[in-house]
Formats: sequence, C-alpha cells, structure tokens
Amino acid sequence: MWLFGWKGPSGFSARSTAEEVTHGIDASGLTAIVTGASSGIGVETTRVLALRGAHVVMAVRNMETGREVKEAILKELPSAKLDTMQLDLSSMASVRKFASDYVSSGLALNLLINNAGVMATPFMLSQDNIELQFATNHLGHFLLTNLLLETMRKTSVESNREGRIVNLSSEAHRFTYREGIRFDKINSEPEYNSIQAYGQSKLANILHAKELAKQLKLLLALSVNMC
Repeated sequence: MWLFGWKGPSGFSARSTAEEVTHGIDASGLTAIVTGASSGIGVETTRVLALRGAHVVMAVRNMETGREVKEAILKELPSAKLDTMQLDLSSMASVRKFASDYVSSGLALNLLINNAGVMATPFMLSQDNIELQFATNHLGHFLLTNLLLETMRKTSVESNREGRIVNLSSEAHRFTYREGIRFDKINSEPEYNSIQAYGQSKLANILHAKELAKQLKLLLALSVNMC
C-alpha cells in the first residue's frame, strides 16, 4: 500500500488529484475531447480541464447522462465551456460520424483524451462483429485518433502549440493472455476470459500510444528537415 504514496520523478503519486497535478496551469484557448466523459475518470478529467479554462467536448454514448454531468459541472463552474457529442466507440459507424461532425464544426483540437472503456464484460460482439472489449477499448479509439490526426496537426500549426493524445490504459495490461494480444482469436468465445480480454485491450492501448509517439516523432523530424 505504501507505493500509492510514493512520488515519481514528476513529483506526483497515485494519491495525487487532478487539481493538484494541474495547479497553476492555464488551459484557456485549448480545446479537448474526452471520451467517456459522463462517468468515472472521464467526469473528473472533464471537470478539471474546464476548471483550468479549456473548452471540453464531452464524447458520450448516452446523451442524457452526458447532459446531466454537463449541468452538474456548470452548477459548480458557471463559466465552464462544455459541449456534448454522441459517440459509441463500439460502433465504427458512430466513430466515423463523430469525427466527421467534429471536423465539420471547425473546432480546433489540442487534446484528445481516449478515456472511455468497458471492463470484464461477458462475451459479446460489437455492431461490427468484433469482441466488445477489444472493439470499444482499442479499435474505436484507434479509428477516432486516425480520423482526427489532421485536425490536431492543423491546430498545432496554426496555434504554434504542440497537441497531446492520451490513451488511458491500466495495470491490467499485465494480465492478458499468455500470447499477449490474440489477433487470430479475438472473437473466440470458447477461449474467452473476460479479465484477460480486458487486459489485451489495455495492452493494445499502450502499444497504440507507443507507435503513435514513434510515428509522430518521425513526421516532426521530416517536417523540420523539409523546412
């Protein structure tokens, strides 16, 4: 238990709150998308970003719940800049519609926080016939990120401020199947284990983040050399 109070190189620990971590930060002029903004970590992430001045677009599956959370935050922070948009990450069609609507809105995008997820569900298939946890936790965010990368790039160039993409993972990435990610058995119901399936989706989040960092660093280097 002592590890929860241990401070890392950042000066923060697992007990640090979002308000403590963002103390002194002025996020005015930044626009953020938070997926899964109507429950859990997503609510607090949305609240604190709004507290620091960011315009937050709450990407939520249930619009009614999203509006209730929005109203609760506005009651505490009347000047908060919040919008809700419908997004079901388990549906590729929903992800594409969200991204299309967002791009059409003309909004900037400085922060993309891929937070939403489902955990340890019984075996189910998404609308696209993909195991639900892998579809929601990884594939939906993977597609969303790719569809919004150009908007983020454009925002970064126009504002001269680096953007940030945050993929929320979990210690559960250590408790995946023995092979890691079973790409050839994603939809195998007989071999399905709800915890290990969750673990492989969280491992996929980490690998996605690592490859994004690698690819974007390469693109940055190429653009600098071309200049």
